[in-house]
Amino acid sequence: MHMVSSRFIDFGDTDPLGSQAVYHGLARAMGPDDDPILDMVRPDGQYVCIGAHQELEKEVDVEYAETMELPIYRRHVGGGTVLLDDGQYFWHFIIPTDKVESTPGALFERFSQPVIDTYRHFGLEAAYNPVNDIVAGGKKIGGTGAGDIGEATVIVGSFMLDFDIEQMVKVIQAPSEKFQDKMFKTMQENMTTMRAELGELPPLDELKAVFRESVEDRLSWELRDDSPTDVELEAIEAARDELADPDWVRRKGLHGPEDRTKVREGVHVSEGRHKATGGLIRATVVEADGVIDDLVLSGDIQILPETGLDDLAADLVGEPLDDGELTDAAAASLDRRGIETPGVTPADFSTAIMAAVADA
Repeated sequence: MHMVSSRFIDFGDTDPLGSQAVYHGLARAMGPDDDPILDMVRPDGQYVCIGAHQELEKEVDVEYAETMELPIYRRHVGGGTVLLDDGQYFWHFIIPTDKVESTPGALFERFSQPVIDTYRHFGLEAAYNPVNDIVAGGKKIGGTGAGDIGEATVIVGSFMLDFDIEQMVKVIQAPSEKFQDKMFKTMQENMTTMRAELGELPPLDELKAVFRESVEDRLSWELRDDSPTDVELEAIEAARDELADPDWVRRKGLHGPEDRTKVREGVHVSEGRHKATGGLIRATVVEADGVIDDLVLSGDIQILPETGLDDLAADLVGEPLDDGELTDAAAASLDRRGIETPGVTPADFSTAIMAAVADA
């Protein structure tokens, strides 16, 4: 079996921003002929991280986060809002995009296997749960995300050593205290950690060694210990600035109602939500004379390429508010642009948009 020459970079414990910046920087610096990289890192403080396609104020209680002095960063990978700290041991696979011959769904399953092997080594009954989750004993113990950054594709996730559910529930935007209580109970019942399953934290050196061995076995990667180059270190520093930039953290859809300069009679703005297999879709629709006059799509879904959701929304402007026609138009847009949406169908986008109109 041909082994792929690959680099392993262990960043150890780093500050919260650094734990996100490392893989963004490595990806930005990667060229099409470079060796793939596996890096590992653990943040030494708590912070909030939102997905590339989410709208900040709709997902995070920003006032609470600021009161608690919790930094908020937006990554260039899809998925949902997460509270992160030293209870998570991150892993990031970074591969030249030209060398990736797989759909996102297949990527999630393949790159989850070494993680599953590692959990099983410690006695956890771990398994892959489509579209991008890992479960142990029927409870979620981690998720994976993917995205294209520069000329690289990244697959990211973590070992769930421990988790602060109480703080997570307070950070998430919730309509009421009763809703928060229900969310807390639901998370307690449906997710778990290594501490919860084992009664203690696993030895991290052993976890890392088992994981590396499984990566080599499952992926046929020949890992060599390495350090970031000067070019990569510069890219990581640049990523630190970008990920903490308020304009990036608070960004909204490129073609959204917030950018409108003219509102006329008969124009209605409304929002709909739809839970697809691959995650929650939000649609903010500007309706005029029965057609979409403007549209913002967001959510905790996975989209490749990163601009795909904005491109789809732009393509749907001018389409009639009809379920069948919207499904056909979404399918045509996704196909024409080569947009991949694991766990989300064209009909899911149509359903979210029509839910907005129904609730108006």
